[in-house]
Amino acid sequence: MAFKKSLTNLILLAMEKSVDGYLAFEDFAYNPLLVGRDLKKSQLSVALKRLRENGLIELVSDEKLVARLTDSGKDKVLWEKIKSDDEKWDGKWRIVIWDIPEKRRKARDLLRYKLKWLGFKQLQKSIWVTKKDCTEMLRDYINKLGIKEWVRVIEAENVDF
Repeated sequence: MAFKKSLTNLILLAMEKSVDGYLAFEDFAYNPLLVGRDLKKSQLSVALKRLRENGLIELVSDEKLVARLTDSGKDKVLWEKIKSDDEKWDGKWRIVIWDIPEKRRKARDLLRYKLKWLGFKQLQKSIWVTKKDCTEMLRDYINKLGIKEWVRVIEAENVDF
């Protein structure tokens, strides 16, 4: 998987792969294979502090320096994995169609931003497509934005563009 190689993203990915999203500071400090490179403790401390400040991880034990992924951290990992997904195409197009009213402009702009970030291509003003398998995550995101009644996410195999 071609996950963006920043240290914070590598730490999040390692935590996501661990049992229940828990890892101890020692796991990173003494096992550089977890993040694919040797780390200085100062780099690791800064990265972990940044992740805590952004609400992506939380310290579970001060004594043993054990941290776990928060729900926001899990979401970030999933979105990053979808964004960088380089797996073989399953033959399905994901199509997002919307007619979101002007009073919900901010939500519409957030949706458009997320689609661009994920690599969707615009077919028409409010019709976007991708080959990436992101239907469920996208539907959850649309629900969180509160725009479900105006947005359709379609998976299709036979589309003539």
